[in-house]
Amino acid sequence: MARMEYRLLDEARGYPVLFYYDNVNKDEVSLRFACDYLVKGHVVYEKTSCAIENGTYVIYVKRSTEEQAVDYAEAVSARWGSIQIEMREYQEDARVYPLVHTFYFKDDDDALLHLQSDYLYVNGREWEKTSAEVDEDRQVYVYYAKPV
Repeated sequence: MARMEYRLLDEARGYPVLFYYDNVNKDEVSLRFACDYLVKGHVVYEKTSCAIENGTYVIYVKRSTEEQAVDYAEAVSARWGSIQIEMREYQEDARVYPLVHTFYFKDDDDALLHLQSDYLYVNGREWEKTSAEVDEDRQVYVYYAKPV
């Protein structure tokens, strides 16, 4: 188990810790390192970089000026013991992104490979990744993509 922190990319303030997690397994750290955004407390943070400092996994973020947290109408359907990744269709200038598919994984490695993939095939279509996020408010990972 490891310690993980989200730090604000603010050199003048000494990179303050926004959020920290003790006893996080390295698979979850890997999943979060693969994400471009964090949604927490209805605020969207954009990842700027990742680091390992003195045995602590660190994700540096800045508050997103372009993205806003979305309250999706459909609730996340919890499945005990699974990692969920929603695939949502990215559309330029959209406020809400349509749900294309929800993946459920029992294995962290399979989930990580999906988050890291540049292309996925779903419902007979090829989709190109635009970004990925961890949405702590809804306890789900989100893979944004556009059809190829």
